[in-house]
Amino acid sequence: MEETIAYIIIRNVGANGPDTRTPPSTKTAIERRLLEMNDRRGSEIFEPVVGTDFDSCQEAYGFYNLYSWEHGFGIRRGRSRVNTNKYKLMHELVCQCAGKNDKENSSSCKIDCKAMVRLLRTKNHGWYVSMFVKEHNHRLSVGYDAKLQWNSHDFIDPVSFDFIKNLRSNNVSVGKVYSILCGAEWNSQAVPYRKQVLRTLCAKFSQDTIKDDLKKTMKLLQDMKMEDMNLKVEIGVDVECRVRTMLWVTGKNRQDYFHFGDVITFDTTYKTNLYNMPFALFVGVNNHFQSVIFGGALMREETEAAFNWLFKTFVALMNDKHPVTILTDQASAMKGAIEIALPNTKHRWCKWHVLRDVKGNIGHVYNKSSGFKKEFNKLVNDVMCVDEFESKWLSLVDRFSVSDNEYMVRLYDKRAMWAKPYFKGIFCAGMTSTQRSESANHMLKEEHTEVIPHARVCSPIQQIPRVKDER
Repeated sequence: MEETIAYIIIRNVGANGPDTRTPPSTKTAIERRLLEMNDRRGSEIFEPVVGTDFDSCQEAYGFYNLYSWEHGFGIRRGRSRVNTNKYKLMHELVCQCAGKNDKENSSSCKIDCKAMVRLLRTKNHGWYVSMFVKEHNHRLSVGYDAKLQWNSHDFIDPVSFDFIKNLRSNNVSVGKVYSILCGAEWNSQAVPYRKQVLRTLCAKFSQDTIKDDLKKTMKLLQDMKMEDMNLKVEIGVDVECRVRTMLWVTGKNRQDYFHFGDVITFDTTYKTNLYNMPFALFVGVNNHFQSVIFGGALMREETEAAFNWLFKTFVALMNDKHPVTILTDQASAMKGAIEIALPNTKHRWCKWHVLRDVKGNIGHVYNKSSGFKKEFNKLVNDVMCVDEFESKWLSLVDRFSVSDNEYMVRLYDKRAMWAKPYFKGIFCAGMTSTQRSESANHMLKEEHTEVIPHARVCSPIQQIPRVKDER
């Protein structure tokens, strides 16, 4: 083992003041090092060399933790020193193997490693590296899984923290956030924390903002009510009085439903906001076969009880007019709710969902250039006779060896819910797919992309009145 080398400098320190530098730097130490990366070729990017300065101990911890990730060891907080004013003057960040193990046969990793960073105060209440001990007395971890064993690698540095928070506030899903981080670091093994840590952080963001967002949502609805006295809003709560479902219909929605509400599609495929709440649309067509929106809802959960409340409440707001036909996705919870809340309404599945789910369940066949996709689409769209459908279905599943596929068997058993030959006598107003709901979602998502930074829940509520009939 090479002799330990310590780099030491001395600066004046203040005797009293705040915990962090005032005013803070315009860029963090991590940001400065990243900007200097091209000029530091051949040297460590995040090496905490003597003289490196930080706004706070927390910033220094994040910086040293990135260095420890690159080299394969963990860190923890060590000794600190305060003066008579309880103003911290010195703080040490040490290797997780620092210190001596007092207990025999313990699983502790302490083996008196001397690697550390010592921080002292600057005159403007920041911190700087006064000592950096680089060498360890143990082997360093090699490989992604081994590095994750160190507790400090559950820490997310402030730069990443702000980046993640900004992505989530703009409705980017947790999975996509992680993919973006992996892309920024070139691969997932360069991201110095587990995906579960990211999920926990994102859940905290949601909890921190949801109460404020709900208040602003209610304020938005009140403002809309001032402009549209026929606006109706209903809120469903659970046993703990937490918002479970929010339904709203405008005066224009109710007027359109009175004239054109015989057939509706109900679609919950659009996850719209920070809380991953499904945004549901009730959509129909007018006498010009143009899409019209009958109402919108935000749902915290997609259970039979939630759907039952939603459908009953929707019909009540529409003067108890039940639709003749409702087209939905394949959710079993929705099926049970419709049987209870809309007992006289014919329920069928949207063609768009069937085509999407087939691709998701037998993609190994669907995506090949074998012709399955073309044949299946023809079966769904063109076949009108029951006997022809039965014959072509058997031929299709045998030819592509999917006759024993669990999903295809289940889909066939439910063929009366989606196959065109079984729709005879059922009025659908030409809406046998979710193209109407998809079109309205597209308008909300692409053409009206104003994001309310302080009220993610509000965004679709505010956008709905602005969605125009297709021309």
